[in-house]
Order: sequence, then C-alpha cells, then structure tokens
Amino acid sequence: MKRPLALAALVGASCVGASCLAARATKEQPAIAAFDRTFARVSDYTCVLHSYEVNGPKTQDRVYQYSFMKPHYLKTVILSGDGKGSGAVWTGGDRVSAHPGGILSGIHVKIGVDDPRAVSLHGVTIPDGLLPGDIDDYATIPGALTQVDGGKIGGIATDRLDLKVADPATNHGISEQVVYFSKSTHWPIRQIMYAGSQIVLDESLNDLKINVGLTRSDFPF
Repeated sequence: MKRPLALAALVGASCVGASCLAARATKEQPAIAAFDRTFARVSDYTCVLHSYEVNGPKTQDRVYQYSFMKPHYLKTVILSGDGKGSGAVWTGGDRVSAHPGGILSGIHVKIGVDDPRAVSLHGVTIPDGLLPGDIDDYATIPGALTQVDGGKIGGIATDRLDLKVADPATNHGISEQVVYFSKSTHWPIRQIMYAGSQIVLDESLNDLKINVGLTRSDFPF
C-alpha cells in the first residue's frame, strides 16, 4: 500500500507503506507466504488508497486511485487532498511521467524517480513502493516479526503482522510497522508505521479489483 510530487504534488508512489532497503533475513510468516501465492496469480489490479503521512512538521492526507499491471506499470491519480487531480505514470526505468491537476492536467513532465518531487515524505521512490516489495520488507528488514489474529477491520477478519525494527536509523526512522491482511483474500488492507510512539504513516486499501484486463495503453507515458 508510498507517495507525492511538488509540481502541485504530482506523484503518489504508494501501495501499502514506506518500503526500505535492508539485508534479507529468514523470518517469513504465513500471511506473507499467502499473499505471495495470491499475487502470483494476479496480472493487474486497481484500488483506492487513503494515506496519511507525517514527517517532522510536514503532513499529508490524500486519497489515491491506483492502477498496476505486471511487470512494472503503475498509474496513480490524487482523488482528494493537496494536489487533487494530479497524477503520474511509471513504466519501469528511472523516469516518471507526471501531470498537475486542474486546467494544467494536459501538461506532462518527465522527471527522475528519485527527484524530490516524486518521492514520499520519507524518501520512498515509486519502484521502492510497489506492493510485493513492500510486503517483502516485513521478512527482510532486521527485527522481531510476529503474526497474530488481527480481529476485524471494517467487518473483515484479518491477520496482523508486527515488525519491531532492530535499527530504525536504517529504516527511514520507522521503529515499528504493522500490516493487516484480509483472511479471505490475503491482500493487505491497512498498514500503520511508527517512529517511537508517533504514527507517521497510516494507509488503508479499499475497492480492490483484481485482473480487470488492463493493457499497456492504460499507462500513457
């Protein structure tokens, strides 16, 4: 379930969380394995993501529309929040095609994926924020990972993964990250990240549609 651009905040790079680089560890939990098996059968998906992010004095509260097609096609549009109407397309490689909202929506610019305008408040790029890698972080980031019953979220029974990070300094300052998976679909539906006791990221994935028949033409670059 990661985020934004400054040209009126053009880009949203999220799909459940702030993905981070880390050495691989062997601590995969059943919820991760179930998601991996499910995602292997997916060719494309669309969803709506509500993301609230905090980094120091900066905050961001947005709703995104996401479209993704394997292996690396992503389109995102900001439905509400600052930068409403702005969007971006990534088709692999090191550039993003982005546009502002409103009357300037026809203006597209190409910028690097690590351009400050194209990364989240915690410095996450669009490629780093793709869903499979984001979930894989729970198994690879050094720390203590546990899985328990997550209760119900919006009436959906969940499994809860909780990663207490060994060294937050190597994880964008994130000391703990929690993700809830639907027990029926095995997809993540909510993710919360903490820096100490403060929530710095809270994301919810809704209106998920799988294998809808997206094509290359749905990702104009």
